Amino acid sequence: MKKALISSLAAMTACGMFVSPIASAEQTLRVADSLPVGHFFAEYATKYWMEEVTKATGGEIKFNYYPAEQLGKAKDLLALTQSGVVDVGYVVPSYASDKMPLTAVAELPGSFDTSCAATLAYEKLATKDGILAKKEFEPNGVRLMFTLVLPPYQAFTGGKPLTDIKSIEGLKLRTAGGAMDATVRSFGGVPVRMAAPELYESLSRGTVDGMLFPYASLLSYDLAGITKYGTTGENFGSAVLTYVISEKLWKTFSPEVQKAISEVGKKTTQRVCSMTDDDTARDIEKIREKGVTFVHFEGEDRKVIDANMVEVSKQWAEKLDQRGKPGSEVLQAFHEALKSQ
Repeated sequence: MKKALISSLAAMTACGMFVSPIASAEQTLRVADSLPVGHFFAEYATKYWMEEVTKATGGEIKFNYYPAEQLGKAKDLLALTQSGVVDVGYVVPSYASDKMPLTAVAELPGSFDTSCAATLAYEKLATKDGILAKKEFEPNGVRLMFTLVLPPYQAFTGGKPLTDIKSIEGLKLRTAGGAMDATVRSFGGVPVRMAAPELYESLSRGTVDGMLFPYASLLSYDLAGITKYGTTGENFGSAVLTYVISEKLWKTFSPEVQKAISEVGKKTTQRVCSMTDDDTARDIEKIREKGVTFVHFEGEDRKVIDANMVEVSKQWAEKLDQRGKPGSEVLQAFHEALKSQ
């Protein structure tokens, strides 16, 4: 009798009539980033996205959140997401510029005035059939969930005065890497690549003289208190912030879940750039109250800055073209996307 039962089950399995019990469709994903607790991007976007995805999927997708480099350093989060150690990872492409060089198009100086203008233009290129989705994300095996291009970066120093553009000559300025390095060099400065969490200690110790940084992040990383001078109204570049998921994991989701997550991602991107732009004026006043002296470059300085910005973008595209990457094509696509905003 026992042998007959085993034979019967084997036959049913072979013809597809017997299926083993299916595990619950619910999944709890690990979301990891390098942002300090309370960072505006996490508050405006990350937590909102997790909550809304859980609602939109009827609880099928839930999350455990690991901020502040709990699961890995900022520079390693792309690799950790690709390998599956992290399910949804915070990736700053300039920290992995060898893997994502084309994304620096949104980090080039002088091309936009607001976070939303750059963010929505970048999102257009990085999703669906956009050139960055095809040429940057797909080869890395990841997919964009939501994004933010930070408001135009300003120059800040810990003690050395900023009086004109020549003040930057010789200064060691922190950059996020990528195109920002070329921007600093174009003004005679010395770029020092480092992740944002390392900046407070480096500025305090004098390892760097200052940084290119956005207003909001200066407050989030508690840097305003050790900063003395800064610029307003400039665009010395920016940084693209993304959260990505591996394509391998993405393909395990049902079409309905994929659609829900994509729609929430789009809403999150619009939400965070709008809130970030709304905060700009208030952030400047908070920084001023911390004792930071601001300067705005005009006249001959303005001419020098504008000329350098154009040259940095041109050289960036040409170098990528020489490496067989579509630098000029991506630059043109980004400018066209900016115009459509």
